[in-house]
Amino acid sequence: MTDHMERVVALSKRRGFVFPSSEIYGGLQATYDYGPAGVELKRLIKDDWWRDMVREREDVVGLDASILMAARVWEVSGHVAGFNDPMVDCKTCKGRFREDKLEGSVCLKKKGKTPLECGGELTEPRLFNLMFKTKAGPIDEDAATIYLRPETAQGIFVNFKNVMDSTRVKIPFGVAQQGKAFRNEIVTGGQIFRMREFEQMEMEFFCAPGTDEEWHEYWQAERLRWWQDLGVRKAKLRIRPHGKDELAHYARGCGDIEYEYPWGWDEVEGVANRGDYDLSHHQEGSGRGLAYRDDEKKAWVVPYVIEPSGGVDRCFLTVLCDAYEEEVKPNGETRTVLHLHPKLAPTQVAIFPLVKKLGMPEKAQEIYADLKTRFRCLYDQAGSIGKRYARNDEVGTPFCVTVDGDSIEDGTVTVRHRDSLEQERVPAENLAAYLGDAMAAWTRE
Repeated sequence: MTDHMERVVALSKRRGFVFPSSEIYGGLQATYDYGPAGVELKRLIKDDWWRDMVREREDVVGLDASILMAARVWEVSGHVAGFNDPMVDCKTCKGRFREDKLEGSVCLKKKGKTPLECGGELTEPRLFNLMFKTKAGPIDEDAATIYLRPETAQGIFVNFKNVMDSTRVKIPFGVAQQGKAFRNEIVTGGQIFRMREFEQMEMEFFCAPGTDEEWHEYWQAERLRWWQDLGVRKAKLRIRPHGKDELAHYARGCGDIEYEYPWGWDEVEGVANRGDYDLSHHQEGSGRGLAYRDDEKKAWVVPYVIEPSGGVDRCFLTVLCDAYEEEVKPNGETRTVLHLHPKLAPTQVAIFPLVKKLGMPEKAQEIYADLKTRFRCLYDQAGSIGKRYARNDEVGTPFCVTVDGDSIEDGTVTVRHRDSLEQERVPAENLAAYLGDAMAAWTRE
């Protein structure tokens, strides 16, 4: 883990974003809990995705499919037979590694070396299925075996006909879903970058064969725009097309949106052209028709699918990594700050009385009561004003409002900007409009 990443992880725990799961019992590898600030940021990310992908579009509807599905779904989709990673064991350190990730792995005994450099003998690769098995019902028998879903997409595919029959959607259209998925990953790391329990944001866009490449290009551009609209710096994002040798078995094409993390470029979202692989296989496996009527061709057609698929947790980590900065203030002190987009900040406005007397707390509480109906607000009167600023910088609060002696006299307050450190006097009655305009105008250099 890089030094920058270690600092991000330390801040995320210190300020209540992410905690190691079951920590008082020694923890459980690759599982994490979201704290008060983290659960708010996570919800805001999901809400922004849903607004952009569903609420503001006329060609996408939503779905919430079950985590547990019939085992046959995963057999027909190819997951039971093909959802495998190549695994090798080191006979010296007893570590287990993905064969295709050896260069990025670390030997358990020689921390500065990879399994390719440490001199240990590696076994021949074996395929390891990533799905979690469980049992449905009271009898422990093979017929009761089901799986925790490794992706949310299959719930959309098996409901394709239900969605078409129950709504007025017509090709081309999309079905969006957010929800938990589970993969028994061999290699985990990067804190919440790769976990065994995670949350996905996926959309399956059904289109006519022959229009798929055009839609694939469209959705790559749309998804890159969304990442930039979150406040993630444009220079730290790119689209990398998959080579033919790395395409998934179902894909006609794929482009990864990548972010430059402290350890290098890595995927934050994939936009795949899945062709008709999924619907054709489920149509054959179930015996149910999963086609649409093409009135122009006067034929039943299985649509092609474009799939933008990203993880909530990985998006969360990307936003934190991109927002994190340690900078030197004009007085020479170093401050840690999260330059979060105001729409993602767990607290948008913090309201302080300068001191706990002379009517300042009462005035600050009055302002807090008014603003909290329009913004995510925090009232804080504990500690020096400098410490209160520092706490809010670290949690990403874009604006702090301070009530002082002049506020009691003339009704103005001080608004401090997190990013520029500028301070302005604003009439209290104009605060809501002032803050709303400032948030709408926010940009990241």
